[in-house]
Amino acid sequence: MSAYRIILVGTDGSDSSFRAVERAAQLAAATGATLLLATAYSPMPARERAGAADRLGDLAYKVQGSTPAEDALRAARERAVAAGARDIDQVAVEGDAVDVISRLAKDREAELVVIGNRGLNSLAGRILGSVPANLSHRSPCDVLIVHTTDGK
Repeated sequence: MSAYRIILVGTDGSDSSFRAVERAAQLAAATGATLLLATAYSPMPARERAGAADRLGDLAYKVQGSTPAEDALRAARERAVAAGARDIDQVAVEGDAVDVISRLAKDREAELVVIGNRGLNSLAGRILGSVPANLSHRSPCDVLIVHTTDGK
């Protein structure tokens, strides 16, 4: 088996996802792989966007469009660099997390997808399906589910 060349890690800006980023960055550093940081986002509905603009004024850009996703990626990049990753790319894509990550894995020819385990043990995750569980079935490549929660 050859080493991974492209490692894709999903992040939503949560502490749990940052732990997955750190593990993926360690793997990328150890194997010389490119680390692709990815986040999926949903656009804010027009009514909420208008309300936010009224309340926030000049700061409204911080909650509109892909800005929150870009902020999560910047924070994830800082953690990845601190964990030793050197070749890092990042992308924010509008859409459902499972769809976005599985499509990016295919389009970017990733050999490994890394995701945190948050949602695997929740009631909603068991009923509706969690991102890690769904990715394990839909990813076109290997999936590493990192233990990032305390199991509660």
